[in-house]
Amino acid sequence: MLEPTVSPRPSVVALAASLVFLAACQREEAAPAPPPAPAVSAPPVVAIGPAPVLDRTGLLQAMDVAASAYAAGKDPGGATLAGRRFVIRQAFGCAGPAPAGRSTAGATGGDGLAAWSWGDKGKSLKLTLAPADWTGSPMVAGGADSWEAAEGFWLPRPWLRTDGCPGVPSDPAADGARAVSPQTFGLAAVFEEDGSRLGRRNGRAYEFTVRAEGDQAPVAPTNGYRLVLEGRMTAFADGRAIRCRAAGPDQRPVCIGAVQLDRVAFEDAQGQGLSEWRPG
Repeated sequence: MLEPTVSPRPSVVALAASLVFLAACQREEAAPAPPPAPAVSAPPVVAIGPAPVLDRTGLLQAMDVAASAYAAGKDPGGATLAGRRFVIRQAFGCAGPAPAGRSTAGATGGDGLAAWSWGDKGKSLKLTLAPADWTGSPMVAGGADSWEAAEGFWLPRPWLRTDGCPGVPSDPAADGARAVSPQTFGLAAVFEEDGSRLGRRNGRAYEFTVRAEGDQAPVAPTNGYRLVLEGRMTAFADGRAIRCRAAGPDQRPVCIGAVQLDRVAFEDAQGQGLSEWRPG
C-alpha cells in the first residue's frame, strides 16, 4: 500500500529561500576589498634662507654686469641686490705711504680712498679715510627724494677680485706704467632727511695712529692695510641698488652702489682689528 506524499509547507519553502539569499549576500560581503589608491604626496617644502652676504668679489661682479648692460643700452639690473648685506675688505697702502701733501678731508670731503702716511718724524703711522661728498653728484642726485646726504667710498682696482695687495710689480717699460687708472666703482653711503646723524662724517676723516712701542719705531707694512666696509645695499628711486653713467660710448661706465653703512674698520694684513666706527 502506497504512503501518501506530504508536500512542504509554504512557510518552510520561504524560510529556505531566505537562508539561501542570506548566504549569497554574506559571500558577496566577504569578498576582499580592492587595494587603496596610492596616496599623492605633496611636493617637499624647500626652505629659502637669507641671501649670502656680498663680499668684494660678488659686488664687483654685479657691478661688471651692470656696467656692461648700461653700455649696451639695456636694463642694468641691480634691483635684486637691494636689501643684501655686504662685508667688503680691500687692501690699501700696498705701494707705501700716501704722497706728501695729500688732503684727507676738507669742506667738500676727501677723495674716498684709504691711505697711510708717516707722522711725528717717522715715530708713528697714520691711517686715514676721508669719504667724498657725493651729495650733489650727478651719480647720486635724484636717487631718492628722502636722501639728504651721500658720502662716497671708491673700490680701487676693480679688476682685482681678491682683497689683498696686487702681485704685479711696476714695469717702467710699459706704456703709462705710472699712470693711475680713474676710479670707476664705488659705494655711496646715503642718509635720510629724518634719519640719525651719528653716522655722518661731514668732511671728517676716519683716522687711526699706529704708535711706536717703547723705543722701537713702527715699521712700514710689507702688505699694506685693510679697509672694511660693512652694511646693507639700498635702492635708488628706480628700485635698483646700482646706478651707472658714462660720458661717452668709448669710456668705461662709472657705477655706484647705494648703501646704508653700518661699520667702517681698519685692519692689518693678517686681519687683526685696529680700529672701527659704528653709527651708534
